[in-house]
Amino acid sequence: MMTESYRIFVGIDWGADAHQVWVTDAAGTAVGEQTVDHTGTAIAALVDWIVGLAEGDARAAAVALETPRGPIVDACLARGCQVFAINPKQLDRFRDRFSVAGAKDDARDAEVLSSAVRTDRRAFRHVTAEDPLTVQVREYSRQDTELGEDLRRLANRLRDHLLRTWPELLRLVPAADEPWFWALLKRAPTPVEGRRMRPAQVRQLLRAHRIRRITAEALLTVRAPSVSLAPGVREGVRVRILDLVDELPVLARQRRAAERRLATTLEAMTQGPDGESVREHTDVTILQSLPGIGTRIAATMLAEAADALRDRDYHALRLLAGAAPVTKRSGKSCVVIMRYACNHHLQTALYHWARGRLQRDPRSRAHYAQLRRAGHGNARALRGVADRMLTVLIAALKTHMPYDATRRRPWAAGA
Repeated sequence: MMTESYRIFVGIDWGADAHQVWVTDAAGTAVGEQTVDHTGTAIAALVDWIVGLAEGDARAAAVALETPRGPIVDACLARGCQVFAINPKQLDRFRDRFSVAGAKDDARDAEVLSSAVRTDRRAFRHVTAEDPLTVQVREYSRQDTELGEDLRRLANRLRDHLLRTWPELLRLVPAADEPWFWALLKRAPTPVEGRRMRPAQVRQLLRAHRIRRITAEALLTVRAPSVSLAPGVREGVRVRILDLVDELPVLARQRRAAERRLATTLEAMTQGPDGESVREHTDVTILQSLPGIGTRIAATMLAEAADALRDRDYHALRLLAGAAPVTKRSGKSCVVIMRYACNHHLQTALYHWARGRLQRDPRSRAHYAQLRRAGHGNARALRGVADRMLTVLIAALKTHMPYDATRRRPWAAGA
């Protein structure tokens, strides 16, 4: 849509309690300015005001923000306004047009957004309403990630306490992250209480958690007196261990539930509007057909790169995932570095996908080994593997065919 198609250009500087709004017309003349409280009534009134300034034609209003999501974005999209998002770092460059001294305030940022979307709309990303299932997958995926981080954080804290008071026990579970291990500590958080456990109780605990790699006899050998500590230390740490083994199972249950929600939602995305399976292959089935992709990685890809996958845009996908390097060329110098400005949720998913792919795909292992022989580090070699995986994914999506290893061309060294 050309500039002449819009009557007004709205810049909104997002805030926690209030939002600053600046409106200009197609000639760049200020039309209005106001501060909007972060309440449902105020946001609805803001959208009504914007549509009124656009003479009742919501599509003639271009709204610019630094965030692509939120109540204001949803309210504007629901009324038909055209919403554009920009990276805060890019907005900082546009701000220099108004003040070379680096002055910054909310009203000026709103004015900068309004001006930039009028003159440099190519720097913005056009935001459109998303499919409800995609939104749900994104929320569930990010919740799963947060629960995983919380789980690892508490497990590491438990491990640190055991290193101080009972390091011998960590020979059984070095990461202190298994449910049966938490159940054991619930019964015996200190070596003294561990020595009181009878062999029958230990066997019952292992049997209840279906642990076969460790025998009751091996577990009983770690009940010997542990490290010497100052008086009061073991008693104080005992309380902290008991609190942690109460919290860890709750987080573990919540994460299992989050993974089940992800799987259920992904299954729903393969269904037609009437609830029946669609005959053609969907993006979900194609994505899950590639080696190394599980429920969590597939959900993250579909949630965080929905636009790039829908458009079959390989270059946008590799930029978003951080697989494309950044080249800095000036005069005689040329430096290629890792891309840091990317979607870190997607970047992490791609990293784990590449690691899983190495275990299942000989071609990926050969390419990884070739990159390592060329002098690249592990992370750079994994990004190279991930970049190739994205080409395969986009090719499969364009042909609407699931991944089939037999259809690939024979791999040759140096290819």
